[in-house]
Amino acid sequence: MSRPVVLIVDDEPDLLELVSLTLNRMQLETRTAADLATAQRLLKSQHFDLCLTDMRLPDGDGLDLVAWIQQHRASVPVAVITAHGNVESAVRALKLGAFDFVSKPLDLGVLRKLVGSAIKLGASTGETAQVHGPRLIGNSPAMQQLREMIARVARSQAPVHICGESGTGKELVARLIHETSARRDGPFVPVNCGAIPTELMESELFGHKRGSFTGAVADKKGLVQSAEGGTLFLDEVADLPLHMQVKLLRVVQEKTVRPVGEAREETVDVRILSATHKNLAQLVAEGRFREDLFYRINVIELRVPSLRERAEDIPELAHAILGRLCRRMGIEPPRIDDAAMEMLQRYPFPGNVRELENVLERALTLCTGGVITTEHVRLRSVPRPEPERTMVGLPDTPSALGDQLEAMERNAILKALEQTRYNKTAAAKLLGMSFRALRYRIKKLGIE
Repeated sequence: MSRPVVLIVDDEPDLLELVSLTLNRMQLETRTAADLATAQRLLKSQHFDLCLTDMRLPDGDGLDLVAWIQQHRASVPVAVITAHGNVESAVRALKLGAFDFVSKPLDLGVLRKLVGSAIKLGASTGETAQVHGPRLIGNSPAMQQLREMIARVARSQAPVHICGESGTGKELVARLIHETSARRDGPFVPVNCGAIPTELMESELFGHKRGSFTGAVADKKGLVQSAEGGTLFLDEVADLPLHMQVKLLRVVQEKTVRPVGEAREETVDVRILSATHKNLAQLVAEGRFREDLFYRINVIELRVPSLRERAEDIPELAHAILGRLCRRMGIEPPRIDDAAMEMLQRYPFPGNVRELENVLERALTLCTGGVITTEHVRLRSVPRPEPERTMVGLPDTPSALGDQLEAMERNAILKALEQTRYNKTAAAKLLGMSFRALRYRIKKLGIE
């Protein structure tokens, strides 16, 4: 079986020799080019499993080569060598379609990991990756476009920011990116940034050394290090406090991490995926999220559509959800009659797929005759804009005011529960009340 071949493009003979020797020891063949024209000629004439190019070339730059490869040799992964600290060039290369980047002076350990991942990606070109677990359900145009984007970003190491409303399945999208990428044999580590107490966040993410603070009785590996060779998924990244955003920026930019109490930084090989239902650009404008971190994690933005944008997928989704619930309960799935299905398709589902699951699980409990009807589908009322009234919009009667306040309170609690994935302790913190007070309000308002 022939050995993989790597094209190295650089006008510095010493660097060409160093990289060639390193890759030869990895049982890889190498070809070299000192300028853009020679590189393009070689790429046209023979097959390469990877192209590694410097950013500065005598007759152009690495970005020109990245763009040319995307147009003429899209199956060849390309990585760029950037000057130390030149983050803007690295981000531009990733946006153009580069697989990854490595900074000068070259860390040979980082280079070997990058090349290994790229060769693995090239070897899997044309194969259908085996994805285990839940899939994206639905054939609406929005879902077809989302699948295409997932396939494209899976062929890169670039950070991806997944945006979309709560309950749309952002974590599922992140898992699919991981499972169809060259990192699929590595770990997938999801982190809910909003669920970690601020005082423990640095230790949880980066680890700590024994004795670094009271209670640190042993060395502990952080979640970032646990994702070594795989993917780190930062869910609700907008909830990171500013001091942690600075530390995360270094992980993304320099690919290093420093555990609490450790004097030296450790190199890490992880791909960063992030998600939030909040508007990060607006938070940047308000000074609540660092602009430099925003541009580093938002190299590629991937939007997950809401359920109301793809109502035609609801029948297929509903049958899949009922099938899963019934397999777990060991019963035959009931049929959904036409009126009930129409009712589901007309409802806006502010809680998206997660709310659809809750509605169907409740309907399954209420259904006794093998058919789910409108009687079994309990949908919460979605507040609509009230018509303008005189007297500064006050309701006509005191009882109407009480109803209105209860509706506002119910919606606030439901929104907090959805944002915290129904973790009542976290929801109470978000609402600024005690856990006991929240539990009392939930019971009083009849929220299930």
